Parts: sequence; C-alpha cells; structure tokens
Amino acid sequence: MREFMDRDFLLETDTARHLYHTYAAGLPLVDYHCHIPPREICEDRRFHDLAEVWLGGGNPDGTYFGDHYKWRLMRSNGVDEAYVTGDKPGFERFEKFAQALELSIGNPMYHWCNLELRQFFGYDKPLSAKTAAEAWAFCNEKLQNDPKLTVRGIIEKANVAMIGTTDDPVDSLEWHVKLAADPAVRVKVCPSFRPDKAINISKPGFAEYIGRLAASVGAERLESTEEVCRALTARLEFFKSLGCRASDHGLDYIPFRPGTAAQADAAYQKAMRGETLTLEETEIYQTAVLLHLGRAYQRLDIAMQLHYSCARNVNARMFAKMGPDTGFDMIAQNTCGESIAAFLSALDETGECPKTILYSLNPADNAQLGTLLGCFQSAGLPGKIQHGSAWWFNDTKDGMEAQMRSLASLGILGNFVGMLTDSRSFLSYARHDYFRRILCNLLGRWVENGEYPNDEQALRRIVEGVCYQNAARYFGL
Repeated sequence: MREFMDRDFLLETDTARHLYHTYAAGLPLVDYHCHIPPREICEDRRFHDLAEVWLGGGNPDGTYFGDHYKWRLMRSNGVDEAYVTGDKPGFERFEKFAQALELSIGNPMYHWCNLELRQFFGYDKPLSAKTAAEAWAFCNEKLQNDPKLTVRGIIEKANVAMIGTTDDPVDSLEWHVKLAADPAVRVKVCPSFRPDKAINISKPGFAEYIGRLAASVGAERLESTEEVCRALTARLEFFKSLGCRASDHGLDYIPFRPGTAAQADAAYQKAMRGETLTLEETEIYQTAVLLHLGRAYQRLDIAMQLHYSCARNVNARMFAKMGPDTGFDMIAQNTCGESIAAFLSALDETGECPKTILYSLNPADNAQLGTLLGCFQSAGLPGKIQHGSAWWFNDTKDGMEAQMRSLASLGILGNFVGMLTDSRSFLSYARHDYFRRILCNLLGRWVENGEYPNDEQALRRIVEGVCYQNAARYFGL
C-alpha cells in the first residue's frame, strides 16, 4: 500500500515519475484565468486564519466572497449556512469544513486542500475532524507570522509568472495601474476583459449597466449598438495599455444570428426602454457585439476565451438571498457547437479570427470541440484555436484526463496551453501541481504501454510545453 500523497502522488509509472520530477515540477506557472482581486496583490494582504483564506464569507454590502467549491461541499454535508458563509467563529467554520472534507473521498477538493496545506504551510497530516484543531493552530501561526505568507509571498512561493485577473470593462483598473508602477511586484498581473454585462441584453440590469459603460468613456449616454461597440473598444484599448492578454466571455451559450445594423439597433433601443426582447432580437444584438469584439481582439492580439453551458443560480431562493457566484450553478446542455463554428467562420472569412480558447462545462462536448479546433487553425501559431482546460465541475482527475485524451485523439496535445485555476483563492496554485502530475501520469502510461516512443527530447518538449512554454508563447510572455 502506498503512503497517502507521497512524493510520487498520482505518478504510477517510472516514466511518469521521471517526467514530473525532471521537467514539470520546477516550471513557472501561467495562471491566465482566475478571479482573484488585484487589490489584494497590490496591498500584499495577510490573511489571519484558514477560515478567512479558504472560506471567506459576507461583505458589508451584502455580497459574498470566497471559494464556492468549499461552500458546496459543506452544504452537501448538511452544514448550516451560518457556518458556510455566515459569521460563526472562524475555527467552528473550519472544523465544519474539515468534517465534510474527511468524507469526500474521490472529490478533487480532498486532494487540493491537502496539497495546499503541504505546499504552503508544510503541514503533512491529512485534514480531518481529528486533525482540524492542530492544523488550525499550525497554519494560522504561519499565516500571522511568516513573512513569506502574505499574498505576494504565496504567489512567489508558487513560482507564478503571470496572473490573468477577470475585470469588467467599466473597472477603473486602479489596482492594475498601481501594480504596473510597483517595481517590487515580480509577477505579471494582467487584466482580462469580461464584457458579459454589455452582451447579456435580456438580463436584468442591462440598461443600468450601459449607463455605467457610457460614463466610463465620458459619455452621457450610448445611443446605439454601434456606440456600445465603440465604448467597448475604447475600454479594451485601455485594458491593452495595462497588459491585457485575454478576454473572457461567460455566456449561457454562444449565439450566432447575423442581422442588419438596423435590427441590432432596434433590439438595443427596446431593451433600453425596459421592454422584453424576443430570442431573435436578443441574438441579433449579441452577434453584432460579439463579432465586433472578435475583430478587436484579433487587431490587438488578445486571446478570446469563450465559456458556456453553465446553468447559473438555479436555486431561486438562495439566489435571491445571496446573489450570483455563491455555489448554486450546474452543468447545462446547450448544443451551440455549430453556432460557435459559424461565429469563428465569419471572423475567419475576413482574416479577423483571434486566438480562441473554448470551454464547455458539459463534458459531452469534448469531442465536438476537438473536431471544431481543426477547422480554424492558422499558420504561424501552433494551436491558435484551443480546447480549454477541464473547467469547473470537470476540474477533476477524471475530467482532466478526459479533456486531454479527447484533445490528443483529435488534435495535438503538445500544443495545449495547459492549466489555469479559475479560482478566487490564492492557495489554489496547488491545482497546477495536481494537473502536472495527472499530465505526466497520462504520458507515462502511453509510453510504457508502447503507444508512444520513449523519446526523451520529444517528451521533454511536450511536458515543458503544456506546463509552461505554450502558454508563455500564446499570451506573449
């Protein structure tokens, strides 16, 4: 029987162990998509205890922050919400989480949390109800006193080369401005452009948001879809001036319904009056804005990330109480592969298709995405169109392997841009190590089964490419 989470954790063969320890383990991280606040990097925040860094909670304005992966785990163990996101004492909340984690065999949270305790604190006992008090005292002492366990210290310890935050077009980016001017900041912290609120014309708050977008470009109002597009372009160029390398779209599905400028404007004016739009009107407006942005991304060399097939906020009672991004989302089934292809084709037709990374929350879409990639690749940039890393509910050992096996069987795994955290927690960089072990184990299995030659040079290129070099090239580092 192997020891729990030993040096060769998840590495089943000699080849896997060699690839991981020789090539993968020491490489820098490119965390090109996450949700961590740039302010906390700028201010070099120090967390007081594990409940604060892991569980977060409620803000004074009634919103919530924290790791909703952990919140869902606690709720699944019948924990009262007062311990999940409420104001119960920190240790009591942490203890409830430890009790839930102990039961979570097979859940990636079990591995992630124990990897984080080992990597950042040097605590090597499995977290459980029995060890919760000891882990709490051990780790909190380091959080409070170790000079290397501030936010910047955690980033440096994890060997992070780049962080791509997620930012709204109306954001002032004041913290990015300050970070760019601070010579003590060693990591590249790049804003990423998230224009969903300007695209989701049928969702509540659209007209109010457009007012904020107008103000961000010094306008009293935006009179047309064309003016919305011009405002978004102005903000995108500002983002680019501060190092933006990627956009991100988190849409229910990717629409494609071309219409005339007059039709897009009619839909826009109707929404601004607070009237209900038809599906056709909604999609004509969305398509016009998405096409405009795609062309702008290509011109500015900004990668376009498209996330879709998530049904968000499905618990109406809890959404009314807590708002979005609090752990009440699920996998959806949206058959929009043909729409994505038509969207990329329209951009490709004029030579304006940007670098694109596609993520579906539904793993049933893996093969469809794998075949779509090969239709729109371009000379000069290997892997211009990417099947993104296993996302959210697929961010498991099985899910990562399934995504990489699908990509390998239908495209070129060696050109993959690899892992990202998509997280709100600074300790989540341990997920990159988890991914690297899974990658090396998959490659090692193929080599030792005789499915790929034991070619040291080729294997090194693949491992170093997927773990770091491909993303560094793709995002212009």
